[in-house]
Amino acid sequence: MIDPLLDLTEEQRAIIETARAFGDEHLRPNAAAWDRDAHFEPSLVPALGELGFLGMLLPAEYDGLGLDARSYLLALEEIAAADASTAVMMSVHNSLPTQMLLTFGSAAQKQRYLAPMARGERLGAFALSEPDAGSDAASLRCQARRDGDHWILDGAKSWVTSGTHAGVILAMARTDTPDARKGAKGISAFIITPDLPGFSVGKKEDKMGMRASPTVQLVFDGMRVPADRLLGQEGMGFIYAMQSLEHGRLGIAAQAIGIARAAYEAACTYVTERKQFGKAIAEFQAVQFKLADMATRITAARSLLHMAAAAKDRGVEIGAQSSMAKLFASETAMWVTTQAVQLFGGYGYVKEYPVERYFRDAKVTEIYEGTSEVQRVVIGRAALSGL
Repeated sequence: MIDPLLDLTEEQRAIIETARAFGDEHLRPNAAAWDRDAHFEPSLVPALGELGFLGMLLPAEYDGLGLDARSYLLALEEIAAADASTAVMMSVHNSLPTQMLLTFGSAAQKQRYLAPMARGERLGAFALSEPDAGSDAASLRCQARRDGDHWILDGAKSWVTSGTHAGVILAMARTDTPDARKGAKGISAFIITPDLPGFSVGKKEDKMGMRASPTVQLVFDGMRVPADRLLGQEGMGFIYAMQSLEHGRLGIAAQAIGIARAAYEAACTYVTERKQFGKAIAEFQAVQFKLADMATRITAARSLLHMAAAAKDRGVEIGAQSSMAKLFASETAMWVTTQAVQLFGGYGYVKEYPVERYFRDAKVTEIYEGTSEVQRVVIGRAALSGL
């Protein structure tokens, strides 16, 4: 459970209990089947919206809860411990499209989109990566050209979480011209809805983990986007995206911690029940050492995350801190789930027990919203700039 050393308010404890109850009722009983069938459960979106969990960081004027980052991350960890696929949907929605709209959108854009997103009437998605533009996102090729009171978008986006069910998608496209490229400064952000002419959902990825969270390609074929769907200033989209990803990485860290915690708790239960050589394997020192290391790493990851979140709530720049939290938490999740599978032995390798799913779900936390290698670049540059 949550580290008792965290200094939590009564409101935060209530949020944890609400998220835990939701997970126990709606997520844990279904997570294995949803994973097996790669099934996205659409009823979760309005249900999470009704709880306020899709507008946790939005102010009350947009039907949000107006909470601080730490409160949101506490809820997200609980959801991730119950079902990582649901957590990634919740994380992307809260961290990227809603925050980009809140920070950079016009008054009319915020009024039009944010309240329905907070209520769970419109699920948010984020479209930056492309087939040939992953870690090097500034090399994206999706092209937008102005045509009167519209922009015409052509191109494809890859790895779009919730792309099959999203009602509001923040998509990056080039607004410079092929003969006068401006690099990252030639990229703008657009508010896309699936009703636009020329929009379609392409290939759905058959993934190793997070299988109940649909990851798809989006295709823009002469898609006509009204000019008032441009977010903020032309040419600033890449900067908006990078700033949002700094905060989104906190959400990935919370997901990773939730997955690690679920694996750790499953392992603790199993080793007290599993008997070998006439006694529970929990009595063997080698097993206790594994559990000790698992608990220590989870606690350290959570402490690093909440330190970064507290800095964000104070308005401090958290670029390097969010990368540290994401890097350490994701690698902790991968390490802890590996140890959990080992403690289960052969049973950890079969789908009858949940630890093999935790293991598969954990891996992507080292990859999406910036690989571990990218996080180390960010942290290293920050370290050198501080010399």
